[in-house]
Amino acid sequence: NDNIRVIRDGKLIYEGKVSSLKRFKEDIKEVNADFECGIGIEKFNDFKLKDIFEFYTFREIKKK
Repeated sequence: NDNIRVIRDGKLIYEGKVSSLKRFKEDIKEVNADFECGIGIEKFNDFKLKDIFEFYTFREIKKK
């Protein structure tokens, strides 16, 4: 599960995990820009117009 930040009026109001991402009724892993999708967010459902979503993933990089 990827991580998400919800920003409203320039302030971080939520940071947590994405629980689902759907295009029509199909579960997907990513969606291209300018396409509609449905987003499920763990323990958050207070969506407002003009909220900004930032998605991010932590990756472990091993030293050589």
